Amino acid sequence: MALDGSLEPFVQRDQVSKAGETGRKTPDPSRLEATLGHSFADRGLLATALTHMSAEGPRLQSYQRLEFLGDRVLGLGIADMLFRRYPEAAEGDMSRRLADLVRKETCAEVALAWDLGQFMRFGDGEILGGARKNKAILADACEAIIGAVFIDGGYEAARGLIERAFGERLLKPVRPLRDAKTALQEWAQGQGYPTPTYTERGRSGPDHAPLFRVAARINGLVDAEAQGPSKRLAEQAAAEAFLRREGLWSETMESDNG
Repeated sequence: MALDGSLEPFVQRDQVSKAGETGRKTPDPSRLEATLGHSFADRGLLATALTHMSAEGPRLQSYQRLEFLGDRVLGLGIADMLFRRYPEAAEGDMSRRLADLVRKETCAEVALAWDLGQFMRFGDGEILGGARKNKAILADACEAIIGAVFIDGGYEAARGLIERAFGERLLKPVRPLRDAKTALQEWAQGQGYPTPTYTERGRSGPDHAPLFRVAARINGLVDAEAQGPSKRLAEQAAAEAFLRREGLWSETMESDNG
């Protein structure tokens, strides 16, 4: 059927705008299930866990609620693993290990290992902005997947997924057990300096991928600045920059991993 001349440009534009998403062959979700080691009884949960808020459709059908749940399930699963794996570890040591394993950077690494980005659904603008490789988004989706598995198969299924994905990292933490902010605070107190403070110096980048610049400050010493995709991560980076400048970060790493 011929298109009315007044409608044709709008139809063509709509087809072009969807080409980035619909022109791409949708990966078979069973491939992801094989990677996860979990076959979903409710594939709708998996689809929701892979849907970014920018995708067309109701906002409640995005992964945000599952991410909220998955974050808590991940914390419980990791705590469970640490409790069983290190029966003589002190609470403080387990807490530091837990913080390292549930951090967003670790979740993003797991999502990359799952190749999660290729299965996700975004709005066209997010795709053009490189959302499939955005680590903050991938970390959120990782937690959403864990939440979806928890609902679909219960705690044992979720714990099994967490053990497969995080088990090796449990034995060999990716980063030092003591984070940079804690290390800087302990060093400052030991030297008689006041507690470090953190000041936001600027923000750049689009709303979906902001970049924060933060300064770590200790009265009497020169500030150290760094950037990160969130204020928390920028503060950690600034603290690490401060420690590196003072020649302390490598010593911190060795003492924490010793």
